[in-house]
Amino acid sequence: MKSMTGYGKAMVAGDDFSVSVDLKTVNNRFLDIHLRVGAELASLEPGIKKRINSRLTRGRVDVTISVERTAQMVYELNRPLIAGYVNALKQLQQDFQIGGELDINVLARIPGALQPARNGIDERIVKALEAAVDQALDELEKMREQEGEALKSELRERVKKIETLVPVIEASAAGLAEAYRVRLQKRIGELLNRGGQVVEIDPARLAQEVAYLADRSDVSEEMVRLRSHLTQFQEALDAPGEAGKMLDFLLQELNREANTTLSKSTDLAIKEAGLAIKAEVEKLREQVQNVE
Repeated sequence: MKSMTGYGKAMVAGDDFSVSVDLKTVNNRFLDIHLRVGAELASLEPGIKKRINSRLTRGRVDVTISVERTAQMVYELNRPLIAGYVNALKQLQQDFQIGGELDINVLARIPGALQPARNGIDERIVKALEAAVDQALDELEKMREQEGEALKSELRERVKKIETLVPVIEASAAGLAEAYRVRLQKRIGELLNRGGQVVEIDPARLAQEVAYLADRSDVSEEMVRLRSHLTQFQEALDAPGEAGKMLDFLLQELNREANTTLSKSTDLAIKEAGLAIKAEVEKLREQVQNVE
């Protein structure tokens, strides 16, 4: 199991250049890759995303890539852009009778007027970039695995707390029928004795009412399903590959069983245990949001 939170960094150097890659990931329902690269690397973006996509399945990924050169950088002129700018200025002078000369400093500051030579990114830089991305991904995944192990330990502890609450509910539910019988008999007796006259209660009718109330408040099926979901949750923690979506689904089911249990019973011990389960499920949900 891996966390979606992690960081990886790598640098690969050549004879006259160096490539550095920074990767940072946080939780997200899907894989969302954000690249920050220079204009000279724009053509390589699809390949970079494909490389990351082959290693990661979920999370927001922020990628920063830079290339530094130790040799002289070669630039080329964006001639159509500069020519259009110069013609526009000349037309401006002509239309409004404005004097003055063109300033080369102004032309050089036009965005895109000077561009890295198209042959500036050669095969050596591409190979170095791929190697740097792979190394940064290795470091990132190592950190995500470490974070995942820490998450797994915390998730197991919370699952154990829920497991200790299930027997509490089952024990309290086992005595509900007798509790209903005593309470119902006492209540009926109080109502019938208000006039000072004792009326005998039909045991069969009383048993029928008690059985009805006990059946309505029976949570045995909910506890069976809850135990099953807890077992599946533990298994998902150790399963290879992506676990976050399965864990999130199981938490929804655990929460549903807890809600059904709370709606069925008025017993104080069951209510307290059910609310405690819901609290633990909510804490689990917060942590599972960060599981890949």
